[in-house]
Amino acid sequence: MNPQHPRARRKPGDAGPTEKMREYLEVIYYLSARQEPVIAARLAEWMHVSAPTVTNIVARLVALELIDRDPRGEIRLTAEGYTLAETMVRRHRILERFLVDVMGLPWEHIHEEAVRLEHALSPALEERIAALVATATTCPHGNPIPGRSTGYPGVLRLSEAPVGSTVAVRRIAEEAEEDTEVLRHFQSHALVPGATVQILQASSVGITLQREQSSITLSPQAAAYLWGDVITPAP
Repeated sequence: MNPQHPRARRKPGDAGPTEKMREYLEVIYYLSARQEPVIAARLAEWMHVSAPTVTNIVARLVALELIDRDPRGEIRLTAEGYTLAETMVRRHRILERFLVDVMGLPWEHIHEEAVRLEHALSPALEERIAALVATATTCPHGNPIPGRSTGYPGVLRLSEAPVGSTVAVRRIAEEAEEDTEVLRHFQSHALVPGATVQILQASSVGITLQREQSSITLSPQAAAYLWGDVITPAP
């Protein structure tokens, strides 16, 4: 995504974005990086809030010159908003990597812990943590770390993969990171980046996968959280 205009200059004494507003900036960054349109309805769906709540936050972010909104209602990060959001996303994903690779924290809890830590992390500590996971290019869920990787791995959702095809799981969508039960279910069945599955059946009710010697049925919504690449086409 290209920033829309040079870094905005706020007046001395202007308050910066709140923690909640920063969460919105991260979501806008995720959607933009995935080349999905960013509109208020999509933000409301992601954040599980009402339309008026989104309207209020969006207006405040516009006033802070962190986002722009065009006549069609599509939202874009400004140069300053982009820089701030990218910094937060990078810190969050490096923290997740550290919590798994170094601290050995249970995989399904790392998103929540990273959220708690990222706002209090000093630049010096962030640099040290980044050095401890220097070879990582993605978070444990497979999403790219800004500055270390470009583009999202995986070209299709498992819910869209042809029946009979074999798919390599590349990443788990950011939306799922906030659902501990979904992540625990994925991990319990080893449905993590690097896993290989075969699509056995697909319907509006569920998607049945073959993973090694066992089969797993996911709801279409859960299967849509998993992104991958077809490595063996359907016969």
